[in-house]
Amino acid sequence: MNDTVEQAVEAVSPLGEALIVLRQNRPAVFGLVLLGLVVCFILCGKILQPDPFEIVSAPFSPPGQNGFLLGTDYLGRSIFTGLLAGGASTLAVGLASAALSVFIGVTVGALAGYFGGIIDDVLMRVAEFFQVLPALLFAMVLVTLFTPSLFTVSFAIGVVLWPQTARLTRAEFLRIRELEYVLAARAIGAKDARIMLRVILPNALPPLIVSATLTVGIAILFESGFSFLGLGDPNVMSWGVMIGANRNFILDAWWPVTIPGVAIFLTVFAVSLIGDGLNDAFNPELRGR
Repeated sequence: MNDTVEQAVEAVSPLGEALIVLRQNRPAVFGLVLLGLVVCFILCGKILQPDPFEIVSAPFSPPGQNGFLLGTDYLGRSIFTGLLAGGASTLAVGLASAALSVFIGVTVGALAGYFGGIIDDVLMRVAEFFQVLPALLFAMVLVTLFTPSLFTVSFAIGVVLWPQTARLTRAEFLRIRELEYVLAARAIGAKDARIMLRVILPNALPPLIVSATLTVGIAILFESGFSFLGLGDPNVMSWGVMIGANRNFILDAWWPVTIPGVAIFLTVFAVSLIGDGLNDAFNPELRGR
C-alpha cells in the first residue's frame, strides 16, 4: 500500500503531490469536512434570508422551548436565525481581512526581497513598526476613527495583520531570486515585474497559502473581539455581534453567548486544521509527521 502511494506521488506534479499528502492527513480532512458543513449552513441562511432582528418570542427562552431549537436572546430574537444570517458576515470579514492582509504583505515582501538594498531596509522598518504595535488595540483605534461597519472592521484587521506575511514573502523571494531559473530569466532580458509575478511568486505560493488560511481564523477572532467590546456594526448580524449584544446577560442565560461562541470556535478550529494540513503537505520536511 505504501509503495503504491509513493509511486503515485512520484508520478504527479508538486501540487498533485501536496494534494495526495493532504488527503492522507486525517485532521486536515476533518477540518475540510467541518468547514464544508459550516459553509453549507451559511448558504442555507443566504437562501432562506431570515430576519435575525425579528422578535419572535419571550426573551431568554431556553433551547427547545416554545419551538425554538437554540432558544432566544435578551430581546426575544431566535438564536438559530441569528446563526443562519450572521455566519455570512463573520466569514466575509475573515476572508476580506485575510485577502487585504495577504495583498499588502505579499506586495511589501516581494519588493523588499527582490530588490534588496535601501528598498528592503525601508520596507522592513515599516513592517517592524506595525509588528511592534499592539495589533488588537491599533485595529480598535482604526475602527473607532470611522463608522463601524463590515468594511471598516475588515480594513482595520487586514492593515494590522500583514507584517508576518510580508516577512515570509521576503524570505521566499530572497531564497528563490538566486536560483538558476530566475537567473536564466534575468539573463534573457525578462523585466523585473515579469520575473516577480510569473517566475518567483508561483514558486513562493505554498507557504503564503498556509499563511493566508491561518489569517482567516485570526481575523474571525478579531471581529468577535470587536463586537464583544461594542465596536462591531450593530445593524449587521454576525456571530460576534450576537456575543457582544448578550455579553451582559451571560450569568442569566448562557445560550445566547455560548452557542455563537461555539460556532466561532468550530470555524476557527476547522481553518486551523486545514492550515496545519496545508503546511504539512507543502513542506517536504514535515510530510512524515
